[in-house]
Amino acid sequence: MSETSPSYQVKEDPLKDKTILLTGGTGSFGQEFCKIALQKYSPKVIRIYSRSEFLQWEMQNKLKDSRLRFLIGDVRDKDRLWRACQGVDLIIHAAALKQIPTAEYNPIECVKTNVNGAVNIVDCAIDAKVPKVLALSTDKACHPVNLYGATKSVMEKIIVQGNSYSKDTRLSCTRYGNVSWSRGSIIPLFHEQRKTGCLSITDDRMTRYWMTLSESVYLVILALSKMVGGEIFIPKLPSVRVVDIAESVAPDVNKIITGIRPGEKLYESLVTEEECSHTRDMGDYFVVEPEHPFWTENTKYPGSRVEKEYRSDTNPVWIGVKEIQEYLLTNDINVL
Repeated sequence: MSETSPSYQVKEDPLKDKTILLTGGTGSFGQEFCKIALQKYSPKVIRIYSRSEFLQWEMQNKLKDSRLRFLIGDVRDKDRLWRACQGVDLIIHAAALKQIPTAEYNPIECVKTNVNGAVNIVDCAIDAKVPKVLALSTDKACHPVNLYGATKSVMEKIIVQGNSYSKDTRLSCTRYGNVSWSRGSIIPLFHEQRKTGCLSITDDRMTRYWMTLSESVYLVILALSKMVGGEIFIPKLPSVRVVDIAESVAPDVNKIITGIRPGEKLYESLVTEEECSHTRDMGDYFVVEPEHPFWTENTKYPGSRVEKEYRSDTNPVWIGVKEIQEYLLTNDINVL
């Protein structure tokens, strides 16, 4: 539950003297990454690449650091993206359309950003000879049941297979579930619903993984320090029942069950049964190794093979109401 010392922190500084391009940099992850990177590591420059002029202005005034650069741009725009990649050492690709209902209603727009955008990232990184690219994926990419998950599954394959085209550019992914208190996540939703006197829960059997924003950042930094090219890094996380999150945020508020929504899962998967044969257990995290010719015995990870699917409903590690409330209070999240 620690917000400052997740178990997969690294001692070395993979960001030292690096020029970093962070797509989707004004999102929840991007803002937390910049805060941690600027305070605890030594990047030369972080280029924030995103579409929102206002969010960039807010972020610039909030962080006030001369190492930040703010570039208006869209991952759909290959020419602008190529220009942003010049002289870059690391690309962290966080830009995406993430809202499931929005993606279902605007499928082509979701494909343009999440799929075509990934193609542009690979092409521009290779053409600009960027040494490392790390893309952020999601549990929704495992056995996708909605368009967002399907586009992220394709994105993973595009990034992984991108290693076939260049020896100078290495590309890998991270994959994790919902991040607590990130924009659009369930805690802010319950916080707003509490004001109405009623919380809506789609199904009382629903489980999710629990991950903090800072843990997602440290996972990315770990992956940047370890990646060879083609891997998917997956954290080991505690599971949580959605009804317990609701009780933590609003213990005295009425809860109603509304029924599961289209494209919604009862549980999260982070390692599928099909991936087990080429997934390594590294202690605090998993590594899904690629099944492609560019991957050799010399690049394989030393951990043991994973024997079964990693799911939130069968996970042996859980947190409950008390631990969630402790996290909210410890991190000054005023929802209680």
